[in-house]
Amino acid sequence: MESKRLSFSDQLLSSPRRKIVSPFGVCIVLFFIFLGAVFSNISSKRPTGDSSFLSWPFCGAFASCSNNTASTGVLQTVHRPVNETLKANVTGSVKSSDFVGSEGKDKVFEDAHVGNKSEKLQGGRFIVGEGSLVVKTDERNVSSSDRNTILVDGSGRGNESETARVKDLIDNVKNETVSGKESLQVGNYSNNGDSRSNGTEGSGNRSYEDCDMFKGRWARDDTMPYYPTGSCPYIDRDFECRLNGRPDDEFVKWRWQPDDCDIPRFNAMDFLERLRGKKLVFIGDSLNRNMWESLVCLLRHAVEDKNRVYEISGRHEFKKKGFFAIRFEDYNCSVDFVSSPFLVKQSSFNGKNGSFDTLRLDLMDETTSMYHDADVMIFNTGHWWTHEKTSRGEDYYQEGDYVYPRLKALEAYKRALTTWGRWVDKNVDGNRTQVIFRGYSVTHFRGGPWNSGGECHKETEPIFNETHLAKYPTKMKALEYVIKGMQIPVTYLNISRLSDYRKDGHPSIYRPNYMAAQEVHAQDCSHWCLPGVPDTWNELLYVSLLKSGRGSWRD
Repeated sequence: MESKRLSFSDQLLSSPRRKIVSPFGVCIVLFFIFLGAVFSNISSKRPTGDSSFLSWPFCGAFASCSNNTASTGVLQTVHRPVNETLKANVTGSVKSSDFVGSEGKDKVFEDAHVGNKSEKLQGGRFIVGEGSLVVKTDERNVSSSDRNTILVDGSGRGNESETARVKDLIDNVKNETVSGKESLQVGNYSNNGDSRSNGTEGSGNRSYEDCDMFKGRWARDDTMPYYPTGSCPYIDRDFECRLNGRPDDEFVKWRWQPDDCDIPRFNAMDFLERLRGKKLVFIGDSLNRNMWESLVCLLRHAVEDKNRVYEISGRHEFKKKGFFAIRFEDYNCSVDFVSSPFLVKQSSFNGKNGSFDTLRLDLMDETTSMYHDADVMIFNTGHWWTHEKTSRGEDYYQEGDYVYPRLKALEAYKRALTTWGRWVDKNVDGNRTQVIFRGYSVTHFRGGPWNSGGECHKETEPIFNETHLAKYPTKMKALEYVIKGMQIPVTYLNISRLSDYRKDGHPSIYRPNYMAAQEVHAQDCSHWCLPGVPDTWNELLYVSLLKSGRGSWRD
C-alpha cells in the first residue's frame, strides 16, 4: 500500500508532540523576542555602571513611582535647580522623608525651617535638581555609596555632568555631618543657635556684600559674649557692669541679625592677620573709647600669649584725654585711641569782657598728628554736641576771628564735619587708608536728662516694639550730606537704630562709687557695658572692612 507523503507542516501538526508546539507557544516565543529587543534598546541608552533603578523609565513591579516611602527611605524628587539648593541655608527638623507631596515642585521642603538654625534631618533621602541630586542620610552620616548614583533628567537619561557636581556636593555634606550624631548641619548656624557664618548667604537671602546689614533685629544667642566678663584688663571700670554689681547677664546674650542676609561672625584671628604690620586708630569721644576697648578685648582674647599684648605706656586707665595705643607684638600692629570729642579744635577767644572758651568750626584738632599715618581710621563725634554749652550755641562757635552770638548746634555740627571732610580729602591716601565714620549712639534716659534724674536702671531686655524707637538722628543726615561731597571714600557705620533697641545695655547705676560720687546720682544711660553692644559695632566694622575689599581686606 502506497503511503502518502505529508508536508513538513502537516507532519509537525500531526506529530504526537503538537501539544508542546502549539500556536500559543509560538506567540510566547515571539513575545520574548520582542521583549529582548526592547531591553536591548534601553540598555544601549543607559550610562555604564548604573546599577540603580533611578534611571528606570517604567513604573511597575521593578520600580515604584510613588513618592511615599517605607522605612528604608525611597528617593524623593525635589524640583529645584542644583545650584539653588546648594546655596540654601536650610536645615529643618524633618523627621519624615516626605519632602515633596504628590503635587510635585510646589511643595518643596514644606516641613523645613527656612531660617537660621541647624536642626535635624532624620531618616529618608531626597533628590534635588531637575534631574536628581541624591543625598541620603541615615542616623549617623551621609552614605558614601551614594556617590555612585547617576543623575537623570526628565527623559530618564543620565546626566553625567550634573552627576559629577553632585558627587562633590555629597563629599562636602559628609564633611559637615556631625560624627556620631543624627544631625546634618547645613548653612550658617550650629545646633546651639550660634551664628557662625563665614560669609555664606542665608536661604533666599542676598549676600552680605550687597545688603543693608544695619537693618535687622536682635536675636537671642546664648553663645555670647565673645570674651568672658572680667577677662580683659583694658576695660574702664565704669564699663565693667557685672563687676560693679549688675546682677543679671541677659544683656550680653544677644546678636545682631540683619533682615536680608547673614553676616560673618567676628573672627579675631582673621582680623589680626589682616591688620599685620598696620595701625588702626579710633578718633572721637568717650563712645569711641567704649568701642576701642571692645575691639582690644575682642582681639586680645584670641591671642594665646596675653603678655604679648600691652599698652605702649603701660597704662590701664583711659578716661583722661590723650593718646593710647595697644600693641599686638606677634602681629606687629597697634589698635589706638585718640581723644578728640569734637574732631575740630577747642579754643578760646579774648573778648571785651575777657577770655572765654570757643569751638573752632574751621580748624581740626591738634591731635591729627597722632593718626594721620593710620591704615584704618574710625571717627565719631556727637556725644558732646548735646551738652548745654554746645546745644545752646551762644558765643561759643568760632570761625576765623568771628564768634557767632548764636548758632544752632546742628548747623555748627555740619560745619565741623565739613572741616573734617576737607582734612580727610587733603591728607588721607584713599588707596592705602580706609576711613570709617561710626554713627551716633543714642541714649536711653527716662524721666529727664543725665544730670536731672534721667535713668535706665532695671532695663533687662531690648526694645521689641519699633514704634518706641527714636527718629533717625538729624546729625547723621548732616553726616551723610558731607560724605556725599567728599573725594575720599568713607564707610558709614550706621549703628544708630540698632543701638536704639538696646535700652538694656547701659551701665546705669552700676558704676564705681555711684552713691558717693556726687549729690546728684547720675545714671549712665549713654555709654555701654562691656562685654556688650560695642562688640556688635566691631563685628559690623569687621564686615564693613571685608565688604570694602581694599588692601589686606581683599579676599
